[in-house]
Amino acid sequence: MRPFKNNHKRQKFRNNNDRNLNRVLDTQSLVSKGNFQRKSHRSNNQNASRLIEKYNNLAREALSNGDKILSESYFQYSDHFLRVQNEREKNNTSLQNGEKQSEVKQDKFEEKKIATS
Repeated sequence: MRPFKNNHKRQKFRNNNDRNLNRVLDTQSLVSKGNFQRKSHRSNNQNASRLIEKYNNLAREALSNGDKILSESYFQYSDHFLRVQNEREKNNTSLQNGEKQSEVKQDKFEEKKIATS
């Protein structure tokens, strides 16, 4: 009879360190290849107006089914995307106003240049 006969068998339970080590090695190999990109989990493929409409429809449907809590949750998502849309529009208008002001300043500068020459 050989001592330690079952030593070659695989352990039944792994510890967490083994799993984390494998995970770290996998991400390092991906990074070293140069094509590793983290994907943003919060980005959506749809624009804000579609998401507002989507969550409003889901909220109305949940409310008609009698689920007030779920409908309130959907209304909050809709409200969030409404704020996002308003913020984007505000930024776009401020950028456009800034461009118009810079064009006016450029025109005045050119007029002064012409007048002085």
